[in-house]
Amino acid sequence: MRNKSVIIEAKDIGLAIELIELGARLQLLEAETNLSRERLLKLYKEVRHESPPKGMLPFSTDWFMTWQPNIHASLFMAYFRFLKSNTQLRGLELIIKSYRMYLDQIKRGGMDTVLSLTRA
Repeated sequence: MRNKSVIIEAKDIGLAIELIELGARLQLLEAETNLSRERLLKLYKEVRHESPPKGMLPFSTDWFMTWQPNIHASLFMAYFRFLKSNTQLRGLELIIKSYRMYLDQIKRGGMDTVLSLTRA
């Protein structure tokens, strides 16, 4: 039984590292992993070499009303819906894969990243 908890913790750490690399806020990490806030803070600082941003998560729907954020959000959602209907991915794994595809497309187009993982 002890080994199972170590394996679960290792998976949570791996997931947290991946989310941090994608720009996730601390609140998202806390919601999606079983790691303590202190552990996540240390991990964030180790991965990003800076403290996590402070403050509340964005929640205003007005952000999506301007054309550029709306187009970026639509691109992300197109990948999300395609992967959801054509793969076995679900939950956070589906969001991460969709967001990575969005980032790849933005990079190929030489554009700035407008949509953060938190907003996605």
